[in-house]
This record gives sequence, C-alpha cells and structure tokens, in this order.
Amino acid sequence: MLKKNVVTMLCLVLVFSVLAACSGGNSGGNEPSNQPSASSNSGSNTPSEEPKEEDIKDKKVTISIYYPLPDQVENRKLEDEKIARFLKEYPNVEIVKSDWHYNPAEIGIKMAANEAPTVFNTWATEAKFLIERGWAADITDIWNNYEHKDQINPVLQNQFIIDGKVYGVAQKGYVVTTVLNKKMLDEKGVAVPGYDWTWDDMLNTAKAVADPSKGISGIAPMGKGNEAGWNWTNFLFQAGGEIQTVEGGKVTAAFNSAAGFKALEFYNKLRWEADAIPQDWALGWGDAVGAFAQGRTAMVIAGADGVLEQALNQGGMKPEDVLTYPMPKADANGKHTGVLGGDYLVINPNATKDEQEIAFRYITFDYFSDKGLESLEADIQARQTEGKYYIPAQLNYYSNDSEYGQKAKAVFDKYDNVYKYAPESDALLDGKPEAQYNTQDYYGEMTNVLQEVFSKKGADLQGLLDSAAKLVQEKFYDAIVVE
Repeated sequence: MLKKNVVTMLCLVLVFSVLAACSGGNSGGNEPSNQPSASSNSGSNTPSEEPKEEDIKDKKVTISIYYPLPDQVENRKLEDEKIARFLKEYPNVEIVKSDWHYNPAEIGIKMAANEAPTVFNTWATEAKFLIERGWAADITDIWNNYEHKDQINPVLQNQFIIDGKVYGVAQKGYVVTTVLNKKMLDEKGVAVPGYDWTWDDMLNTAKAVADPSKGISGIAPMGKGNEAGWNWTNFLFQAGGEIQTVEGGKVTAAFNSAAGFKALEFYNKLRWEADAIPQDWALGWGDAVGAFAQGRTAMVIAGADGVLEQALNQGGMKPEDVLTYPMPKADANGKHTGVLGGDYLVINPNATKDEQEIAFRYITFDYFSDKGLESLEADIQARQTEGKYYIPAQLNYYSNDSEYGQKAKAVFDKYDNVYKYAPESDALLDGKPEAQYNTQDYYGEMTNVLQEVFSKKGADLQGLLDSAAKLVQEKFYDAIVVE
C-alpha cells in the first residue's frame, strides 16, 4: 500500500511540474522565460520594448531622376551639385540620371514597360490626365509629414492637389508673357509700346518691325506641335473665352465661341493683314525661341525665363535689350491674361514606399534651406565669372513675400547679372490656369486649325473652330464623367 502511495505522489509531482512549465513562468520566480511575453502581468520588472523602426538611411535605395537636357549646361551643373550634396547626406542612396523627359504620347508606354523614372517632370495641364490613369503616386502621407508644406506657393501647388490628395510637387511657374527685342525696334525706329498695351499695339508693332524680304518677322507665334494651340489660348482667354465648361457632370467644348472667333481673327490679321509672322511659320517652341535669340523675330510668346535664358546666355543679347511684357489685353477694358502654367515633379506609383520617400526627399532637398540659398548664390557667382546671366523664375515654389522669398531676393539684389523683371510689368500679369481635361488634346487640335489659318488666306474661321470643337467633344470630352 505504501508502495502504491509513493507512486501516486510521484505522479502528482510530475503533473504539477508540467503545469508549472506550461504557465510560462508566471510564478514570480527569478528565472526569465525563454519566450518574449506581451502580457503586462509578467513577473519581470523589465518593460516590453517596441521593435525599433528601421531608419531609411540604413536601407539601400536606388532612384532614377529627371535630368536636364544636354543643351541646358548650367542646369545640369546645378543638378550635379545637388546630387553630390544629397548623396553626402544619404550615402545609402544610388541616383540614376534619366534622359527621358515627359511626353504625353510616351508616358503610357513608359509606365506599361516599367521604364518611367522614379521622379519625372510634367506640366500643370497633366494633373488629371496622370491621376486618372494611375500614373502619379499619391504622396499625401509623405506630404503631410513635410515640415514646409504650408510655405509652398499655393497658386502653383494647388494644381496637383486633387480632391484633397497630393500627386506632385511644384518646382516653378509662369504666366505666359510676350518678350520683346528692344534693339530690333530701336533699329527700325519703332516706338516701344507701354506695358499696358493692347492687341492693336501688338499688331502695329509687329507690322512696323517686320521685314519679310530679309527674313525678319515682327512676331513668331508658334505654329507646330501642341505649343501652337497653347500660344493661341492666351488670346482666347484675353478675349474672355474658355476652353471648356464643366456642368452637370459633363465637359463641353467652349472655345468655338464669339471670343474664340475674335482670337482667331487676330491671328488671321497677324498673318495676312500685317504680314508680321515668319514666312516659315511652322515653328515649335525651340524654333520660335531660337529665332528670337538669333534676332530673326522681334517678339515671342512664352514663359519668360526660358526665352531669357536662350537670348541672354546663348544669343549674347543684353538685359536692357530684352523686355518682358504681360500679354496684351484685347481692348482698353480687358485684362492682360496669360496662361498660368508650371513645372512639376511627379513620383512614379510603381516605385516602392522607400523609393517614393527618398524621391520626395530628393525633390525637396534644397527647398527652404540655407544650403539651397548657398547653391543659388554659387550659381550666380559662377555665371558672373563666365559672363552669363541668372534668370529667376517669375513664380517660385515659395511665395515671394515669404521670409524665404525675401532671403532669395536679397541674394538676387547683390548681383548685376541677375535678370530683373520690370515691377510695372509684373503688376499687370493676370494668370489663368489651363483646363484640366484633355488639354494637350485640345492644344493639338487647335494647332491644326492655326495651320489652316496660316496657310490659306480667307479660311472659314468659325467653320474651323466649330469642326475642331466637334472633334474634341466627340473624341475626348463625351467620354468624361465628372463626379
């Protein structure tokens, strides 16, 4: 019997030992458990620790970036310097320079083949186009953590904020202007118009300075590529017209209005009444701006900084001979309305979260920083040594009246090789944003219309506008449902 009781007692001891082992050591003993416990009832006095979040600087990340064109020598130098400074702070990052520049006809192919760079450039017109096709990353969360987000120029940034979500970062902007070669006017004895000028002033000035027999035009409106339609749209806006209307969930073509006719009639006058445009009028942006820089046309219509860069730094012109004007108003009661556009950087939605984060940090690396101002001043000084000029953007990513804007202005004011826009001209600028639905398609169709006007005297202006509006409506706008 005793033997039986001993066996029973041994069994009970074994059972309690097993139970104690299964309890995870919650008996208050000094021996730590081999398993981490999330329970606050643990007998250990050491609090549980959250896993340490990995710093993105500890990760190997590769991004490809938008890199300036080969002929933009100064801009490439600036970008190279930025890359070097960025890599010093982020040695874990590899940066690949992309030679692809945004083209609406190519972006779909690039995305489908996963060949679009991590960071690519685009324009204000492209926001909805890219977003609706899923070709722009939603960077709202990254943006909300950005300490300077409230200091970004809202006039520009709002173009890429759709339904409260952020899809791109503003670089710089412009209101389309007319740039005049004062030297050409002076040589022909043509009076320089006042900044508060009209269509009649533009036409008369262009007619007076033009010399078709010598291949000299008074003005070179663009006539090739989508930029031709973009150029003309400024006059549509000045006449009080719209590209499209959005109402009741539908987008409707509106450029074949009385205002559209008036704007097209003005182009017709420049071509056939004044004989003021180039005989070879099929000019793209580079052709028209190049003609201005070479002294073959007295006026060109564009964002001013691109024209000034070529005229002063490549054409050898002097700042006093290059005047930046607001667009002319249609009549004495009008406004100097120009297309409000801009340059933006977009992040590829196919990039990983880490790549998107690094891409955003690269885009904004110099924004609102003393290093950015130091780089700016170094660039101005280098250009001064080389006998070249620095051309500020008319609209910057920052507001000119902000604290940072005043710091930048103080840098500009120190140097005589910084181009100065006339305050009386800037005060007249009236920017109007581009339409957000299929704007490039509209520009392309209007280019066809303008080519008809430039090539055929007596063209049916209203008929051309109506046909273009019908095509754009049926091919593009009818498929749009606005929520």
